[in-house]
Formats: sequence, C-alpha cells, structure tokens
Amino acid sequence: MAMMQNKKRRLKRRTVKPKICRFCESKINFIDFKDAELLKKFQTEKGRILPRRITGTCLQHQKMLSVAVKRARIVSLVL
Repeated sequence: MAMMQNKKRRLKRRTVKPKICRFCESKINFIDFKDAELLKKFQTEKGRILPRRITGTCLQHQKMLSVAVKRARIVSLVL
C-alpha cells in the first residue's frame, strides 16, 4: 500500500531553461552604483539583494552588483 502512494506522489521533473547573465549578454564590464533603476531590478521590495540563482547573473557580475548596491545605499540612491 505504501509503495502505491509513493508512486503517485512522484512528480515529473521539468527541464529548466538555463539562466543567462544579462550583463554578459550585453557585454557590460562595470556596474555603476549611480544607475538606481538598474539596481532596483535586482532587489526585493525591502531592499535586499536577490541571489544569483534567482537573477541568473554570473559570479563576477553578482559581486559587482552587490558592491554597487551597497554603495548606492550609502549615498541613499536605493533602499
């Protein structure tokens, strides 16, 4: 009986489309902290930085993004 329930509960695995870094695609080498509109797209409503697994940015650009957001916070351009 328990074996039948386990089979029913199994879900089909979906193929996930790989996320491509927006910055690599546009060939952006530097993320400016003064571009508040761009930085807001990578933050939650409360102002937290979204992780790489959600945004799809590469490691290099995620580091630049976090530094830019933190600098923009200091200058009060974003939350």
